[in-house]
Amino acid sequence: MGRQRHVLIAADKFKGSLTAVEVAERVTAGILSARPSARVTTLPVADGGDGTVDAAVSGGFTAHEVEVTGPLGIPVTARFALRNGTAVVEMAQASGLGLLPPHAFAPLTATTYGTGELIAAALDAGARTIVLGVGGSATTDGGAGMLAALGAKLLDADGDPIAHGGGPLRELVSADLSSLDARLRDTEVVLASDVDNPLTGPKGAAAIYGPQKGADPMDVEALDTALDHFARVLEESEGARVAQCAHAPGAGAAGGTGFGALLGLRATFRPGIQVLLGVLGFDAAVAGTDLVITGEGSLDAQTLHGKAPAGVAAAARAAGRRVVAVCGRLELDEAALRGAGIEAAYALTALEPNPARAIAQAGPLLQRTAALLAAERL
Repeated sequence: MGRQRHVLIAADKFKGSLTAVEVAERVTAGILSARPSARVTTLPVADGGDGTVDAAVSGGFTAHEVEVTGPLGIPVTARFALRNGTAVVEMAQASGLGLLPPHAFAPLTATTYGTGELIAAALDAGARTIVLGVGGSATTDGGAGMLAALGAKLLDADGDPIAHGGGPLRELVSADLSSLDARLRDTEVVLASDVDNPLTGPKGAAAIYGPQKGADPMDVEALDTALDHFARVLEESEGARVAQCAHAPGAGAAGGTGFGALLGLRATFRPGIQVLLGVLGFDAAVAGTDLVITGEGSLDAQTLHGKAPAGVAAAARAAGRRVVAVCGRLELDEAALRGAGIEAAYALTALEPNPARAIAQAGPLLQRTAALLAAERL
């Protein structure tokens, strides 16, 4: 084959079967079994949801553990990642669906309070830039819990703090953000998300994502009304900027946590995978490579709208690199793949058509798939 081939593996997790780190390990093993002389570099990636902190830690960040308030108000252990003053905070660690008991949703009462505590812990550890990844949340409280944990005063008619969750927002009478943690004024906060929905309305946080968190049609209506009320009360103290933030791209992310971050933390919204690629040093990693391998559990229509493989492919193609993908299931045709900058995709289901068995045997199947890829593409 001539000179040594250099491969960069920059894939996301295969949800439900393999972490991004495990994907990288299996693909590496498969490539080297077929092309022992290849040089392989791994850069596990994420788009702001589950696995974002793991990706940062594998990229050289240091993990920090802290006990915070979980989505049901019960303490949980969460992690954030820190390097050189930049913290990666993964909302799913503190307020994620994965922290709920099986089949036990809490659409009206799940809180983002723990996410605020996680941000405070990052500030305590010296963070002056915070990348807030907001995928995978169990909450629809507009970020109210997060803001309260950081010092905001959100009070009911009796002057008491309102209860946790999106439902109790309808009891809000006064909101004061002036007492937010003063360190936030000197901290750059980046809202990392692949969601560009507004806060409320037919395309808002409750309507689009509430059902995924257990909300029935009545709950969706109640939550949308409560979020609208939350914004209206905030307008009394924060003025016209509230409406601007409520309609801004990303406001509806994570049950409206995007709105809370844009307004209270003065965050800047950016697509999650773009943020993480920058934080992880993708540009330096891709230099000199012959092939970039990306992927995730399912390559489908959602992949094309800000998911990790599409972001990796765009960045790799911009650097003049070839891109192929691995996945559990492939639902994109050749034209869609090429439109995303991916020259070919290799699915586990090509080796094991039964989806349940493909998930159960994902590791060995991915290793075999990577060997096939290497034989054909390197």
